[in-house]
Amino acid sequence: MDSFDVSSMVSRSVKSRQRLVFFVSEDWYFCSHRLPLAISAKKAGYDVYVITRVTSHAHLIRESDIKLIPIVMTRRINNLFSELQVIIDLVRIYREIKPDIVHNVAIKPVVYGSIATLFTSVPLKINALAGLGFIFTSKSQLARFFQPVIQIILKILLGKKNTYTIVQNSDDKKLLVDRKIIHEEKLRLIMGSGVNMDIYKPEKNKSDLPVVMMAGRMLWDKGVGEFVRVARKLTGEGIRARFILVGSGDADNPSSISSSQLRKWQENGDIEWWGARADMPDVFKEVHIVCLPTIYGEGVPKVLIEAAASALPIVANDVSGCREIVRQGENGMLVPPLDPQALSDALISLIGNKELREKMGTRGREIVQKEFSEQKVIGQTMEMYEIKLSA
Repeated sequence: MDSFDVSSMVSRSVKSRQRLVFFVSEDWYFCSHRLPLAISAKKAGYDVYVITRVTSHAHLIRESDIKLIPIVMTRRINNLFSELQVIIDLVRIYREIKPDIVHNVAIKPVVYGSIATLFTSVPLKINALAGLGFIFTSKSQLARFFQPVIQIILKILLGKKNTYTIVQNSDDKKLLVDRKIIHEEKLRLIMGSGVNMDIYKPEKNKSDLPVVMMAGRMLWDKGVGEFVRVARKLTGEGIRARFILVGSGDADNPSSISSSQLRKWQENGDIEWWGARADMPDVFKEVHIVCLPTIYGEGVPKVLIEAAASALPIVANDVSGCREIVRQGENGMLVPPLDPQALSDALISLIGNKELREKMGTRGREIVQKEFSEQKVIGQTMEMYEIKLSA
């Protein structure tokens, strides 16, 4: 969007309102994780903007009366000049909007958005780290190279005056404090992005054949390969169940799994691949068990919150983020990462025990209602927008 467009957009806004700007890498992510928050802020009297890469969700944002400012960027790091251009564009946009609050979401927007505010006057900066991601969790050479660099950058940027950071799980909070990246008083723990309890509800009329589902971006780091191996193993042992993958690859992530590989698994009879689905509440109605053998740096996986809200038992790896939503033996089971036998055993115990599935599902919904509801998360975040600024 050029300078004229942004300026005319600002001129039409209500001058007396505080201006809240979200900077998020993808429009689909904003819609799935932050749109309800933005709508609530709008209702509370904020003038709300979102800066993001636009692919297919612009209409949802505009229909919600949120001012959309497209930006050219990717979640991957490209050449230096294109990355620098993103920051230059942000500086220009911030100078024209003159936001009272900037809310950056995920590591790249946090870094670039924070750098841009060094050249502009933004009273309050909120940075949301939805997990520490590929850089902090991958064992690849690329991740090992960038991790110390990112730590230094985060320490400098997130320690600035009137700058606060949201993390989604206690492990991430501890890591940031222990490594002296952020002072604890500038951190807030808000678990996940919330879930609408009226949309994600239990479904009792299901098929007798148990359906085990893994949903999300199709990434090796999220344990898709592990899920397929265990599905193949259990099917070979005569376990009667359907094993489903829901989601698609992610071209901006080096861990992405190709569509051809996903189709091959399906053709071989290892799993069913349903692709990306926009109707997840309906998908959960067909499912009996949700599985997530991730080793990725999650915040609190949204799919697990949605699963628990839908009264489904969960089997997940015992890693950061998953531990926040899965209570061992209460609403699901945690297994050691990269342990296919433990994963198999946990799934078998639920596939063959309908009563246990229902008991865990009921407890899961209770946990979400108390700790992870959309209403609770939005309330906690809105409180941060009212933080008293230091002089």
